[in-house]
Amino acid sequence: MIKKLILAKASQRRIAKLLKINQKTVARKVHFLALQSKKTRFKFLNDLKSKKVTNLQFDDMVSFEHTKCKPIAISLLVEEKSRKILDFEVSEMSAGGKLAAISREKYGPRKDGRKKAWLRLFKRTQSIAEQGAYFKSDEHPLYPVVLRKYFPKATHERFKGRRGCVVGQGELKTGGFDPLFSLNHTCAMIRDSVGRLVRRTWCTTKRLENLRDHLEIYVDYHNNQLTG
Repeated sequence: MIKKLILAKASQRRIAKLLKINQKTVARKVHFLALQSKKTRFKFLNDLKSKKVTNLQFDDMVSFEHTKCKPIAISLLVEEKSRKILDFEVSEMSAGGKLAAISREKYGPRKDGRKKAWLRLFKRTQSIAEQGAYFKSDEHPLYPVVLRKYFPKATHERFKGRRGCVVGQGELKTGGFDPLFSLNHTCAMIRDSVGRLVRRTWCTTKRLENLRDHLEIYVDYHNNQLTG
């Protein structure tokens, strides 16, 4: 029941009220479910080592930790044809735009951990993807540098970011063919299922490890039921 409710955007506090249990019990069970889901994902990835995927899409989703002044990046790697989530990383990033000055004043300088997260992601991907695989992403200037370190023979095609439509909370794009549809559609599905990632919500991430746990549970559900 906890797994079903947390994938239906219910907060841990609401789950505790609905099931008439302690909120700490819910937190412990969520962590337990995440560990079980992680084992399932690693088994799935281990099975891919003999097959080797050839078409992949990757990019970052942006959320925040407690406040928008402390943004975080969720780096996703998706198999293009099946839309299965192969791997992900969560990292801190510095605030930009109008919030940059406010963030520095309230919380001090914030390190951008995205590059290290991408390196960890692609290092693990070596075991499941062909060296000459075809990667798609947006036009972030650091993507080719990081990808080339672990996949020097890969083909990497980049596409200019497009305006998001109202549905899909910005992840789905307005009109026409979207070359990154598999990735963007997956991101929209994640935002629709993981309450803490919904835009304009009371549910927020207080600790990055809790977000990782929540994502592990969703990835298991996404790979084995939604796209199974």
